[in-house]
Amino acid sequence: MKNLTLTAAELPRHVAIIMDGNGTWAKKRGLPRNAGHRKGTQALLDIVTYSQKIGLKYLTVFAFSTENWSRPKEEVGYLMKLPIEFIDRYQDRFLKADIKFTAIGNI
Repeated sequence: MKNLTLTAAELPRHVAIIMDGNGTWAKKRGLPRNAGHRKGTQALLDIVTYSQKIGLKYLTVFAFSTENWSRPKEEVGYLMKLPIEFIDRYQDRFLKADIKFTAIGNI
């Protein structure tokens, strides 16, 4: 992939990402779906870190749709715990970087 260089004026203020395919990623590797979801949080950390590094003002992550409620109860429970674990695990890092989280939608 070619590197893209943007000036500060060209950098968008807001980027939105749809987290999708983590379960499929795991299945293709013979792993449980939850392993894919966990890997997705690692990718999200990279994205959050890079976004902060380049000065992105707002990052929106769409991580759970209404269709996800039809998944097995255990998987839904796991998905509900992941954001809390993610923020708890990296809380000091996020506070130091002045990164704030806001939940939106019907939670």
